[in-house]
Amino acid sequence: MDIILVPGFWLDASSWSEVTPPLVAARHRVHPLTLPGLESVDAPREGIGLRDHIDAVIAAVDGIDGPVVLVGHSGGGAIIHGAVDARPERVARAVYVDSGPLAEGGVINDELPAEGDEIPLPPWDGFDDADLVDLDNELRAAFRARAIPQPRGVAYDKQHLTDERRFDVPATVIACEFPSSVLTDWVESGHPYVAELARIHDVGYVDLPTGHWPQFTKPAELGAAILAAVER
Repeated sequence: MDIILVPGFWLDASSWSEVTPPLVAARHRVHPLTLPGLESVDAPREGIGLRDHIDAVIAAVDGIDGPVVLVGHSGGGAIIHGAVDARPERVARAVYVDSGPLAEGGVINDELPAEGDEIPLPPWDGFDDADLVDLDNELRAAFRARAIPQPRGVAYDKQHLTDERRFDVPATVIACEFPSSVLTDWVESGHPYVAELARIHDVGYVDLPTGHWPQFTKPAELGAAILAAVER
């Protein structure tokens, strides 16, 4: 299987490097992406929006023969959902890592503080304690050293979806900050936070208790969870 890996905010393709070994060992083909504006700290970010990131994933899908699995971490979950909407017939499964599908008209996070056209990685006290579980001082320093400012438009732009066949694409949610029991309770109660997830016909859940960046705090376990989802 071809597996396209979409990083969350402030990260490039290399952020998946400790996650992919189990996938490669199982003879899957991995395609970690660096999205527009995340090529380097000095890369231009003016005018780059959510659609540009979705289009980059669509281009990766179109460059592969046969079905693909899309994996999106954090804000990457909204991005892969946009690609699922555009190519529902090509996606065998969507895997949301501590994230979920973003519905029509939603934004990823327009409360992140921007500086011009970009959003730098905020100070650690700008995150909830649950985000930072297992992210020790060494990992925090390594993350900050590699962090690339996020294009502002990706966080602030509204999602636009057009094809309801997206709900036929099977999904797996790898639950980190919130246990899957909380997510399923929200689905059953009609919580607006999971309204789009609730419309997907086939959803599986995997619990991986840690903070918001399991690719750093529990990379081997994340690789195993993705592998299980791919081979389901």
